[in-house]
Amino acid sequence: MAAPGAAEQCWLRAARDFVRRALAGPDGQEAEALEAVLRCLRSAGGGALPLGYSFISISDLQHQQHIPCCSHLSWSTKEFKEWSHQGQGALPVQHTLPRTYLILVGYLADGRQENKEKLVDGCLYVKDNTGIIPCELLHFELDWLDSLFVFPSWSYIPQTDQSAAGYLEILVDPVPVNAPKEVLHSIPVASPVPAEPLLTSRIPHKKRSKLTVAGELTRLGPLLCVHHKTFFFLFLKCFASAVCVPVLVQKPSQLLWHHVFQLGQRYTITGLSMSSLKKSGQTMFITSASSCLLPYCAEQVREQPPDSASQGESTQSSSLETAEQLSCSLQLEAEEERPRPAKESKIISYVGFVTKVLNVQAGLFLLDNQVCLCLAYQPLLNSARGLRPGACVELIDVHLLQKPLASFPFTVLGACLNSMVVLKSFSRLSTRYEPLASSGNLCLQLLFRFNLGMPLYLWLVSLLETFEQRFSCFFGRRRLLSSMHQNPGAAEKFLVPLLQAMVPDREEARDIYNEILSEIHQCPLQKYLTLNPPCQAPSLSAVCRVAEQKSWEGFSPSQLLSPLEAQHMGTQELNRRLAWSYCTLSAESFQPQLILVGVLRVSSRSSSLQLQDKSSALRCEISRKDGSPFAQTALIGSLVQVENYQLVVERFLKTDFPSWEHLENLEHVREKKTSVYVQFYLEDVQVLHAAEGQIQKGLRRGNSSSLRNKKDGGTTSELETPEAKMLKLEDPKADTGRDENCQGGQSSPRTTSCVSQLFLVTQKEGLMSRNYQLPAEGHKEEAQELQCCFQATVLWLGRPQLWSYPRETGNPLELEDTGCDGKEGVTQQEQALLLFMGRSLRWFRFLHVDGLYRFTVPCCSDLEVFYKLCSPPVPATFLSRPSCPPSCLLVEDSWHLEHETWISCLPEHQLTALSVLRGMDQRTASIPEVLSSSFTGSLVSFCGEIVERTLCASPKNEKPPGHPKQTGTLLSRDHSVKLSVSAAPGSPVVMDIYITATYLQHLRGLLPGAKILFQNLERKISRFHNVYCTYIASSCVNILSLPASHLPFPSSPAGEASSPSLVFLSSLRPQLQNVAQARILCHLSCVLTVSLQWICSLCSCIFKEGRCTRHNPPCPSQTGVRQASARVLVEDGTGEAVVLCRNEHVAAVLGLSLLEWEAVQNCVQSRGSVCIQHREAPGTGCLEEPEDLVARYLRSLCRSPLICRPILLDFSLDRKPSKILQPAPLQLRNFRCGEVEFVSRVGPRPSLLCLKVEEVGQDALGYLNSQRMSRTSSSC
Repeated sequence: MAAPGAAEQCWLRAARDFVRRALAGPDGQEAEALEAVLRCLRSAGGGALPLGYSFISISDLQHQQHIPCCSHLSWSTKEFKEWSHQGQGALPVQHTLPRTYLILVGYLADGRQENKEKLVDGCLYVKDNTGIIPCELLHFELDWLDSLFVFPSWSYIPQTDQSAAGYLEILVDPVPVNAPKEVLHSIPVASPVPAEPLLTSRIPHKKRSKLTVAGELTRLGPLLCVHHKTFFFLFLKCFASAVCVPVLVQKPSQLLWHHVFQLGQRYTITGLSMSSLKKSGQTMFITSASSCLLPYCAEQVREQPPDSASQGESTQSSSLETAEQLSCSLQLEAEEERPRPAKESKIISYVGFVTKVLNVQAGLFLLDNQVCLCLAYQPLLNSARGLRPGACVELIDVHLLQKPLASFPFTVLGACLNSMVVLKSFSRLSTRYEPLASSGNLCLQLLFRFNLGMPLYLWLVSLLETFEQRFSCFFGRRRLLSSMHQNPGAAEKFLVPLLQAMVPDREEARDIYNEILSEIHQCPLQKYLTLNPPCQAPSLSAVCRVAEQKSWEGFSPSQLLSPLEAQHMGTQELNRRLAWSYCTLSAESFQPQLILVGVLRVSSRSSSLQLQDKSSALRCEISRKDGSPFAQTALIGSLVQVENYQLVVERFLKTDFPSWEHLENLEHVREKKTSVYVQFYLEDVQVLHAAEGQIQKGLRRGNSSSLRNKKDGGTTSELETPEAKMLKLEDPKADTGRDENCQGGQSSPRTTSCVSQLFLVTQKEGLMSRNYQLPAEGHKEEAQELQCCFQATVLWLGRPQLWSYPRETGNPLELEDTGCDGKEGVTQQEQALLLFMGRSLRWFRFLHVDGLYRFTVPCCSDLEVFYKLCSPPVPATFLSRPSCPPSCLLVEDSWHLEHETWISCLPEHQLTALSVLRGMDQRTASIPEVLSSSFTGSLVSFCGEIVERTLCASPKNEKPPGHPKQTGTLLSRDHSVKLSVSAAPGSPVVMDIYITATYLQHLRGLLPGAKILFQNLERKISRFHNVYCTYIASSCVNILSLPASHLPFPSSPAGEASSPSLVFLSSLRPQLQNVAQARILCHLSCVLTVSLQWICSLCSCIFKEGRCTRHNPPCPSQTGVRQASARVLVEDGTGEAVVLCRNEHVAAVLGLSLLEWEAVQNCVQSRGSVCIQHREAPGTGCLEEPEDLVARYLRSLCRSPLICRPILLDFSLDRKPSKILQPAPLQLRNFRCGEVEFVSRVGPRPSLLCLKVEEVGQDALGYLNSQRMSRTSSSC
């Protein structure tokens, strides 16, 4: 260990080196400077040198110190611990500043260099020969400027951005190294009382000499910087009265006065001139270059008569150029007035501790964990330096606003230009400093542009905070929040339209001079109204959570079923009908209105389009209003906003309700799950930030004019190179090394070349799990699993093209250059089967039949890449089929797909039909054509509108497709979905489509009211001669249009919104397969059969005397269900029909009231069943029960002439009659009318299913008959 003498010598050498490097002047007086510093250190340390401390320069402090720290030159360890413990009182969870043993020596400066006036901000700095750093002091004297000091106690606070330097907090007054300067003595002074008349006199300002004014400081305005000019106002009060005069300080060398002034102290200011504002005429004193600030001392001043100020040498007063520029720059729009009475804010003073920095860029700080301080309406105190958690601030004349924003949890203290914010003590906690952005601060820019009040400003800040949290990880904070006049950033594009809607144009502007100088205070914070936010843009995880909550709010299973239908359902049918339901929500369904904002991505695992933010992903379905499929690959990776949408919540229930009577008992709900997705039109999308910074050409060519263009920024760009389009499209969850939802689009790889190929899609199959195998890269078990994939048949157009970077692809439609009209061109148009697996599944949503696309292979120069067949992952038996194209190509993960156009959009000269349309044998038929008996195709494609969606059981003899362990759907694998699809809205022609549950995991948007294009469905004919279709592995669907927002409740029966058309029975025969629902005015001839049963809800056996009658095996059910049926004969003068009526329709046909029908069913409940038949051949009706009172009553009722009456009947064809009717020839039948008998040939009676029965009065009967007669005469 070195001897003490040697340690001191080593320390002195280091001190000498420090002084030579950091403090030596141009004259080289190092010895004198070192001696002065050592003398100052001995004085501060009680006579001894601080050998345990080391010197540090400004440059070393900024570059070597990366964490907050403090240094106390003369403190003991005990004193430091006590100081640290006191600092933890307000925030006990925070750590105190760590102590370092460093000596800081430097000059206090104001930022000016070599006495040249430049732009200064009024801040103080510590500098030496190595650098300069901002500093904050609680006490400052003017004679300290440019003096050398030793700083015994200080804290260094680095910025949150470690690449930038921090600032110093000077905890105690610095110790001067040299003797202080002398001050001026004995000057003439005019107090504010005699000086005040000068401001109101009519003597021209130019004829008045400069004044010296003394007074007590009553108010100190903030430092204002406008047009690169910095200034501030102060107010001096007479010593004996309340008269105040304003003084404007704008000379750069005098801005440091702002740090000297303290309220209640008396000051003397020399060299003042008088000036006035052109707009308002308000007068004030203004400092000149010769002005001085001195402490007031009555013994050293003599009072000057006020009239002498107007005599003698005249001086020209300084102009208020800065003030006038500020007035012109703040021609701001005022906040919209509300019809409600505004609340008046209170002006108070407050002292508190900063406990949290809410948003420094917005000027929001939390005091004492209960009050929010808003400094946005005046420049932040010293760029918010010192306002760290733990600091104590004093607020003077601030506005108290109670609940300005309904969603804001704190009371707000707002500082206007008339308020004062004084830093009373520095924080002792180890927290970093986030500087206030001097330019590009979007919060403050929008505040001043729209002259927002406090409620709107807090709402703006909340929107911007949420926006930044959600998307800064995708695009970066700077790009997201950039604010440029020609190219506004994404946040500005999002917020400006909202503010324009809330703050309409007004001529009134914020008058900052009136706010500062007026005796009657006026400012934007004076009056306010509590604002309920008009809209919201929460995170996508919150959107899904709120949507799920809304879907279950007030939900009851009984809402999904009609009570008249539910009371006759058995247990299996009842619980199956409850298993799958949905609800749709729009932006107006939320309070406040909800706006969707997200990055459009696509999942490579599920191929689903998604809106993403940092929190979650929301699946979406995009359609176009013109009916064309969505194929804009250029939108992927873009930040989009959607205000018109349908948020769909699919609800999945597992229940075991015994009967409809138990629907209100939610204990029978075993499991509840939901699936949320959103669907909207491309035309309703607004692009806030385009992928790779621009809208790519695919979007522009695909009707980019449909996107909403803003006045302040059009999105136009030149064509891109293929390399510039290599976006990372798949969802980021595959990369576990990064934040799963925060991966922006990767920058395009800089390659030397790429190969592209144009092709036309002629056929596309659906997405499903197939026994195709990817190349095995791991365990053999994984290679044996089914792979999710799809395939498409395409037609290569022309030859592959090689592009060199940075050459652009130019016009992609080079069909006319490929020799389409010659023999050479025909040889280049070859069919190929493309297999999409793995990450290439992301192209499923964009690939459509009749679409013209381009594949681009990056980092490639091989023109044969599209013709080199890799070992295909399909079975060899598949490739040997005659229908398989000659080439089978596996699409690589790195290939990029770009949609060019649709074949229907090509000019005729580019379409030599025979060569281009080869292999395009797929045709879209109509639903009537598919239902026709003359139709021969097995695979059909058609479009139609979904009328009804019903969950039903899969046929017992059909095995559900897919692997038994396959997951992805929330429905049981033994369920199927029946879609009833009509050819057009209101059309009676309906096609039934059956889709098994295993296919539904890739199908969304199949809702009633949606128009769907179905491709490659399998057409089938049932044993009842009904035509229907099934969804198979090669099938595919596209949503052409979304459901209308005014559709009836999902559980409502189809056709309830509009009345069916009125038809004749004779018109049913030619269209027996087509009519789904119609109405007839008919006469009820007779009742053929009536059957009333009380059956078991579980096994459908007879339920008698409270228990099921099944004994082998015994049935455990204790619940019975009422069921009734009747067959009646009706005629309308053109023909007859047998109508099957069920349940409540039986009572309507028999003409029974609800009480009478309930009494009859109660009588049947004890018997189990009652069945009668009337006027029908034996063997064709039901088995009649032995005679009893109920059967006798029903028989007499059926024979009553009151039954035979005119009725209005809504019906559908009975597509599954109780007996399969074979085609029969016309038969002779006798008809009698009075005494005249007629003979006529009639066909078999059609079987109808009753949907609704209405009684017809005389007036209605006459009207309907007249309609029938007019229709009959017009048809003749």
